[in-house]
Amino acid sequence: MADDRKIDSISSLPDVILQHILSSIPTKLAVTTSLLSKRWRHVWCDTPCLSLDIDRRATAVSIKETLTRYTAPNVSNFHLKTTMGRSVTHMEMWIKFAISHNVENLSLDLCTPYDRYNNEKYAYPDFSFINSSVCWTSLKKLSLCDCCLSDESLAKILSGCPLLQSLTLSCCDELMVVDLSKSLHLTTLKINRDVCFTGPKQIVAPHIHRLKMLFNYKSPCLLVDVSFLVEANLGICYSPMPYTEHADFFQEMVLKMLEKLQNAEKLTFGENILQILSLAQIRGVPSPMLKVKDLTLETNIDQYVIPGVERVLQNSPHLKKLTVHTMHNSTIQGSLLDKYLMKKGLSSDMCWRSKDGVIWNKNASDIVSKHVTSFLELMLKNTKALEKIVVQLDNDYLKFQEVVTGLAHNNNVPILLSPSVKTIDEWFNTGY
Repeated sequence: MADDRKIDSISSLPDVILQHILSSIPTKLAVTTSLLSKRWRHVWCDTPCLSLDIDRRATAVSIKETLTRYTAPNVSNFHLKTTMGRSVTHMEMWIKFAISHNVENLSLDLCTPYDRYNNEKYAYPDFSFINSSVCWTSLKKLSLCDCCLSDESLAKILSGCPLLQSLTLSCCDELMVVDLSKSLHLTTLKINRDVCFTGPKQIVAPHIHRLKMLFNYKSPCLLVDVSFLVEANLGICYSPMPYTEHADFFQEMVLKMLEKLQNAEKLTFGENILQILSLAQIRGVPSPMLKVKDLTLETNIDQYVIPGVERVLQNSPHLKKLTVHTMHNSTIQGSLLDKYLMKKGLSSDMCWRSKDGVIWNKNASDIVSKHVTSFLELMLKNTKALEKIVVQLDNDYLKFQEVVTGLAHNNNVPILLSPSVKTIDEWFNTGY
């Protein structure tokens, strides 16, 4: 009887609340609720969000049937993911469906991993370009993953999306230049250049306020114009490679990006960025001053990030809040960094030796309490206007909680422990 009452209490909720709940699960599961009772038969049909995951041809027919039963006049979120690549014969119909329902948030993930490495991508549908233009007047957020999208196609899409506020481009290798200069309302841009991709190569985005970017070693990506940028999150997508051949390229690209980020007030750097800046610091390559007030460092604690951390902090005289997110991540191997320095005629042991006499650990597995203490003390020593340090520890660092709290009680700058958040490797699945 108790279970029956629970079911009845849920069923008695207003449709709008039930539809809000169903919007948080895949549409395939939401549809199954129609089998519960007459009360639930049509509830899902008016959910404001649709999430379709198509993994075989048979599913395409069922998706068509599902959309036929959908009765809501508008769709706020339409997410389409398929592992069927170009074989999806109904793709254009599904996209038309979303546009005809005044979709505000459109997300298309259209390629299998196999297709990705063999350039078998879905060519963006020609139906969109009626009279050489697009008319997606309700769209506010657009996410495209593994689409064969040319510069011309992107320009046409943008010209027909006057309300677009957020754009995500992931593994769209055909793009060379992302020009957002005419998109006056577009304030958020996310770019993911996975390890296999070379594009885009240039970003012209004078109106964006927030930028998230993962880039790789295959080709440079220049920030031509991001003059109104307020917030940026940068990471390097690393995979095994002959790193010594690309280290100079990485340093040049990262430093050029920092020049474009000089006026941003909120920055997040991943561990690979700090490693690259460490090499530049050791070699005496100058880096730009920053106006950042809120800085997040997502990194392991080891000798390979220390020079880079010191340089970033010393070049951030206006820094008020510093967040340190300690975690394990996919990083450039220390042995490759050592090899690079030796090729430059430098002694790796001398280069990584601390000026303060601290003997830093080489690997995350070697970290002990004194390293955490020294790392936080380094933060305090290299900042002048700091008002607060926030420390986020992942599972492997939780054993050092008492170290952090102990140091917090003996310092003038507040040091706060905070729940862990998404790492820079996971940024592409999160929003601002």
